Amino acid sequence: MVQVRTGEGGFEHGGWQYRYVGEEEIVAEWESKTEALLLCRETYEIFAGAWGVLDEDAEGLQGELTGRNNRIPKYVASRTLTEVGWQNTRLLGSDEAAAVEKLHAERGGEIRVWGSTQLIRTLAERDLVDEYRLVVHPTVLGTGRKLFSGGFPLTRLALTETRALLSGVVINTYRRSHAS
Repeated sequence: MVQVRTGEGGFEHGGWQYRYVGEEEIVAEWESKTEALLLCRETYEIFAGAWGVLDEDAEGLQGELTGRNNRIPKYVASRTLTEVGWQNTRLLGSDEAAAVEKLHAERGGEIRVWGSTQLIRTLAERDLVDEYRLVVHPTVLGTGRKLFSGGFPLTRLALTETRALLSGVVINTYRRSHAS
């Protein structure tokens, strides 16, 4: 899994997630269902700088994910990028939510968002997030970005699955709940 590296973007704790084992199988399972990636500019640049240049013939999960991420369509929400260089990548345009609604209707499969907290917020405001997979690590960083920052829209969720890994990582999957 690509993660922000130590010191990147002014965040002193980047890369902490690499210390946990056992997530590789779950990430591979999730990625096997991914029909397209939806990324903000910053996450796109991190992914393109990693998956976009890694060796597809590498052994194990790295080679498998590199090949898959290069093949599947990627859509980038950005107001500053004017071009993208990673194969099979397109810019969404100025109305990201409308473009995602159209993608969802056309593609039919899982459109995965990694990171991209502002994009997630935009999609949540339009009720375009079907499922949240929240990975809880037994680590307190004390700083960093919040997924659900102030002003995030009220969202009712129903827990559909919980997985506990031997490393202490817990993965909770939530779907939108329409109960009041």
